[in-house]
Amino acid sequence: MVSARIAVVLFNLGGPDSPAAVRPFLFNLFNDAAIIGLPQPLRYLIASLISRRRAVVAAEIYARLGGSSPLLAETRRQAQALQQVLRDGGLDATTFVCMRYWHPMSTQVAAAVAAMAPDLVLLLPLYPQFSTTTTASSLADWRQAAAVAGLVAPTRTVCCYPTQPGLAAAVADLLATALASTDPTQPTRVLFSAHGLPKRVVARGDPYPWQVAATTRAVVVALGRSGLDHVVCYQSRVGPLEWIGPSIEAELERAAADAVQVVVVPIAFVSEHSETLVELDVDYRTRADALGIKGYVRVPTVSCHPVFIDGLAALVQSALSGAGGPAPASGRRLCPADQPGCPCLPSTPAATAPM
Repeated sequence: MVSARIAVVLFNLGGPDSPAAVRPFLFNLFNDAAIIGLPQPLRYLIASLISRRRAVVAAEIYARLGGSSPLLAETRRQAQALQQVLRDGGLDATTFVCMRYWHPMSTQVAAAVAAMAPDLVLLLPLYPQFSTTTTASSLADWRQAAAVAGLVAPTRTVCCYPTQPGLAAAVADLLATALASTDPTQPTRVLFSAHGLPKRVVARGDPYPWQVAATTRAVVVALGRSGLDHVVCYQSRVGPLEWIGPSIEAELERAAADAVQVVVVPIAFVSEHSETLVELDVDYRTRADALGIKGYVRVPTVSCHPVFIDGLAALVQSALSGAGGPAPASGRRLCPADQPGCPCLPSTPAATAPM
């Protein structure tokens, strides 16, 4: 495999690259059947309506970031770092960045990969926890684009890596630094915050909350601090549907009532973007101040943390030696049998549910 030419495609959601791109970015998001499960043309009409209504608010959010999302630049830095580690390790690997809802999208990237004519393609979503709304959507879109581009190289897919040691160690390292910056005379609670999902998505068997819990457990173990006061919570709720909880707003209120300072960990985000730089850094910090919380510290995303990048490289190496098909790094099914949304074959062994 050392002499093989390998294309490694890193997937992320994407974000608008200019104020004019905000509304079409939102349309692409809400026109995804994984997000709004209505048939066409009804989904098109609903997506048009929602994107028009939300464009003003979203434009204000991105205006705080200079008018565009930093996610593409951030993901490209991660891709470059991973490519360097893989090449240093002897692999003839070239990384590509593919965004789901804004450029560069699957059609463009699949054509570029086809032009490279690799011997093997490795698909690596930058979503550590699998969800039908993120990983599955990105991979389905890629398969269609790859077929159109005539990309026939064998393909391996990493579907998830919620407990990957490099991910857990990198988050734990950043968390330890954040904890060291808090007031040692005051009690502290760690809020592991993930992007939320509507309850009806989870009711269909989406394993995302189970895997978020698994990541949290892995980080707490890697941190090595017994008795850590911590909780998993969810952010970024939109629309009228009932979402999974507890919400980060509710946990901030509970922290205020318990008179504890908080350290917020973006547990499901590996790159900085609007949900971290605006929601966590500005909106929820403002809410914490209004509630009288004396300390609010936000842990950075793992981004290009060397241990995390090494972890991604380990995922690539593991996938290259596997049998192909969607699988976690171990090649075994991670989720229990009551998570039918898991993409792995149900006949493969399931892990014990995280505590």
